[in-house]
Amino acid sequence: MTISDWDINDRPREKLERLGPAALSNAELLAILIGSGSDRQSAVDLMKDILHDCNNNLNSLGKMSIHDLEQYHGMGPAKAITIIAACELGKRRAACKLEERLCLGSATDIYNYMHPRMQDLDVEESWILLMNQNFKLIKAMCISHGGITETAVDIRIIMREAILNNATVIALTHNHPSGNNHPSRLDDKLTDRVNKACDIMRIYFLDHIIVCDGSYYSYREKGRL
Repeated sequence: MTISDWDINDRPREKLERLGPAALSNAELLAILIGSGSDRQSAVDLMKDILHDCNNNLNSLGKMSIHDLEQYHGMGPAKAITIIAACELGKRRAACKLEERLCLGSATDIYNYMHPRMQDLDVEESWILLMNQNFKLIKAMCISHGGITETAVDIRIIMREAILNNATVIALTHNHPSGNNHPSRLDDKLTDRVNKACDIMRIYFLDHIIVCDGSYYSYREKGRL
């Protein structure tokens, strides 16, 4: 029986998509990489045999050569190279230091991060900064590129991106090409709408920063959030 004959809930790819990679065994993860088994067994069973001969130790698997792997029926050079490449990536990942996320817990931090991105713009752009509960940056993204005096922002896009990226804190920022950092009535309305949406979704709205070349306006610092 091939994997395509299995119940859809047991197939490795579908299982990973539904439950995440941690729910799969080593054999199932490796089966996804090699794609297929042989006329005798499925990709999962083939990888179970290989892992069994390695005492189910991935370090031992990583020491196998292309020639060693090719001794198994259904394991050609392309599949063997894929496994060796995956093991090498695993070693390189283990050797890498964790990436230090930028902390954007204050208006000054946000301004210093966004100013180089906005200082030369001649039109308004709006960005959202998605953060974890420790104010460490998860993702920064431009959500609107507009005119000289205003830009349209869809609150639904902000909330969607926050949810998709598991953000618990967000900040909104946009520039004023005129150099006047004072907020407009539209800026006030946008801030209020984002604040209400965050309150409903239980996301902390840290700040709305207006960026100018050399100065900024912070709704949080002004006591308006």
